[in-house]
Amino acid sequence: MTLFMNFSFNHSCVLITGASAGLGAEFARQLAPHAATLILVARRRERLEKLADDLQKKYPELHVYLQVCDLTSIDEREKLVAWVREEELPLNFVINNAGLGNLGEFHDASWQRIQGILDLNIGALTHLTHLLLPILRKQAPSALLQVGSIVGFFPIEGHAVYAASKAYVQSFTQALHLEEEKHGVHVILLAPGAVPTEFFKVASRLQEPISLTSRSPACFITSPEKVVAVALEAVVKKRAIVIPNKLLSIVVQFLRFAPIFLFQKVFLKNKKR
Repeated sequence: MTLFMNFSFNHSCVLITGASAGLGAEFARQLAPHAATLILVARRRERLEKLADDLQKKYPELHVYLQVCDLTSIDEREKLVAWVREEELPLNFVINNAGLGNLGEFHDASWQRIQGILDLNIGALTHLTHLLLPILRKQAPSALLQVGSIVGFFPIEGHAVYAASKAYVQSFTQALHLEEEKHGVHVILLAPGAVPTEFFKVASRLQEPISLTSRSPACFITSPEKVVAVALEAVVKKRAIVIPNKLLSIVVQFLRFAPIFLFQKVFLKNKKR
């Protein structure tokens, strides 16, 4: 029996990055009935305050801390973790959810955009993991959930840098899973497909509303509520990787051994050349 066998969300202390919207906010909502403390991290103060207010009205005994932080900044990441240590918070669950995407050809993206993806999806995730692992080991049994993407399994046209960054998250997380289990820290990779949040709109750099079904088959789209529920269940069951869509999981297992062009054909709709 490993140390992690006794992990529970009840009375846990959870840090969530990218918590102001999308999956991050949904993680906060689903953990709020069980956790003792939530540390919500994001850049947008107003959204964090609205989320915290809603949660504390519904769960008066819940402690919610807000940390407005630009995670692409090394200094701000270090200040965030220093604050956790100073407050002596018993952090035992970290969700590295913050991420940035880019839809379109690599040639057409600005270097500032590309650098932002690399800094947040790779740099911030890796640095925060390095800073927080000692705390998680001390608080074992504990858990670390890294939010990757289904595109991390394949190179994909129109997502060159984003897919590559998520391939890094996949490999990094799987290695950590092997390294940290003996220390009582369960590390899990969440690899969702298309999720109807504002992430796709931001990645597209467009102002008009975007239908995910114009880019991805409807059967591969999963609601934020289901993604989070399946992910949290997977943490309890000690799974190493979770793809929160059964059909998508089956298709991915098949396509990992198929030519790349077949993946493009299955997953992308209305591809223009």
